[in-house]
Amino acid sequence: MSVTHSLDTSTSRANPVPSPMKRLTVPKLQAMKGGEPIVMLTAYTARMAQLLDPHSDILLVGDSLGQVIYGLPSTVPVTMEMMCAHGAAVVRGSWHAVVAVDMPFGAYEASRERAFESAARILKETGAAAVKLEGGEAMAETVAFLVDRGIPVVGHVGLTPQAVNALGGYGARGKSEAEAAKILADARAIAEAGAFLLVVEGVMESVGAEITRAVACPTVGIGASADCDGQVLVTEDMLGLFERTPRFVKRYDDLAARVEGAAAAFAAEVRSRAFPGEDQLYRPKA
Repeated sequence: MSVTHSLDTSTSRANPVPSPMKRLTVPKLQAMKGGEPIVMLTAYTARMAQLLDPHSDILLVGDSLGQVIYGLPSTVPVTMEMMCAHGAAVVRGSWHAVVAVDMPFGAYEASRERAFESAARILKETGAAAVKLEGGEAMAETVAFLVDRGIPVVGHVGLTPQAVNALGGYGARGKSEAEAAKILADARAIAEAGAFLLVVEGVMESVGAEITRAVACPTVGIGASADCDGQVLVTEDMLGLFERTPRFVKRYDDLAARVEGAAAAFAAEVRSRAFPGEDQLYRPKA
């Protein structure tokens, strides 16, 4: 019997609990092509993973943590150490979803061998099931190299944030006929190389729909098309934790306002000496 972990919210510790692991598997996700839509959300911490896991098919430990967690200007400065630490936390906090971890910029582009070393490190240090990498036709050989060696790969085409300096910004891609054709060719190349799932980001709606029809693996859209086989959002965007809301994001809460309100209430009670009250103090038992 395998051992999983349940996060004890009273102590914030991950306690081992003997129970069979019942995670989804890569083959099961592949079989969802054209079926029930795939739900993917980002997660970076054990507690958030625990909350999202029952509702998600995939938890993505995205290099978006660079901006969301660390306040960096882009994903480019994100390191392997960051991805491995947060990936391990998400695996510890989840038990159902497939966990995939982004390979950061510079960890896989130089060679197939470098990519394998990075992917192997991520899987060993985190316990995740898959890695994700960005890029199209130029990365197809690398994807095939990893897949042939037993590493499940999620591809990522369209708007690729690690290439923001080359792209010149975060605008939607595929507006011209030539660019749309290139993105479609990229998607086909990565799918044919063996990626079990393809993230399609920031493309014109028709491009996202065409890619979904053209590739055998499931597609997960983010600012792509409702015709994709699933959808993903950065969880903090979905929860309304940031003031800026990208075009492709739907806010399902206004958590920033609620956090600020709770902090303001706490501060007011501290300053008025209403907190701590009798319920929060230790007194000798009568």
